[in-house]
Amino acid sequence: MQKRKPTNKYYFSVEGETEQWYLKWLQDMINSTEESVCKVSIDCPVKKNPLKHAKSLTVTRKIEIYHFFDYESDEPIHVQGFQDVMDNMKKAEKLGKQIKYKSGYSNFTFDLWIILHMMNCNASYAHRKQYVTQINRAFGERFENMDEYKHEDNFKRCLSKMDLSNVIAAIGRAKKIMQRNKENGYILHQYKGYQYYKENPSLTAWEAIEKILNECKLL
Repeated sequence: MQKRKPTNKYYFSVEGETEQWYLKWLQDMINSTEESVCKVSIDCPVKKNPLKHAKSLTVTRKIEIYHFFDYESDEPIHVQGFQDVMDNMKKAEKLGKQIKYKSGYSNFTFDLWIILHMMNCNASYAHRKQYVTQINRAFGERFENMDEYKHEDNFKRCLSKMDLSNVIAAIGRAKKIMQRNKENGYILHQYKGYQYYKENPSLTAWEAIEKILNECKLL
């Protein structure tokens, strides 16, 4: 008789539906993989404000929550928005709910992380809408713009072209980007205990995914 696998629960809050669809896809991929030593349950509501999300949670033990959010540009309005999110992550930790909030940012956007599943993406872009060219290259698509790609059917079609080997490759490519930023002498900015690069590309979204795959013994 096959031994039942334990289920590990992971907590996220995400800015958009593509992040949520991706995490649910990842959950399904892991749970259908024989080699995984555990099942996973990924809680990932679309909640732009980490503080509001933390207030709505009932937790009885210490938990970590990863927030997926974007450093959309160097424009003051986007920088302010980025810092506001980190402010709220820090405030969420002070609610007395045993919550530790971790940053899973992408610079410019989460789409960078998706592209890395299929290929390197080391170019520095001027605007986040330019990712559509790389998305099309990576997935053999012809989306006219990012909105078309983010349509549920289209995004899920891209997901269907990947498996866990692509996720593992993406982690490796993301680590190389961050290593190169360090070697280039870019400033690793600190804000409220969170770290980030202003340079594009950069990201920490991969850290949560690496942790999940490690704990499932898939890395």
